[in-house]
Amino acid sequence: MIEAVKAIIQQAQKEGLNYLTATHDIKNIHSGHVMKKTGMHYCYSYKEQWIPKNIPVIFRMYQINLDGKKRIYQKYWNQDEHFIEENI
Repeated sequence: MIEAVKAIIQQAQKEGLNYLTATHDIKNIHSGHVMKKTGMHYCYSYKEQWIPKNIPVIFRMYQINLDGKKRIYQKYWNQDEHFIEENI
């Protein structure tokens, strides 16, 4: 999986994208490890009502900025209950 994500990041750079984001359910820690190993950085966590099962789920949002600029994608921060976890 790490190789696949790295390939996506390389393609995004070639296409001139400024950044990529990814999220994962906090119960799926392996996805978080993949994000970290590919250079993505934890930004924040947010609680969302997950529609398929209509249950609250906490997601972690990771991001990699491909253009060197500092930014954090704000959509989930602005629309959902959010917080920053320590030691992620």
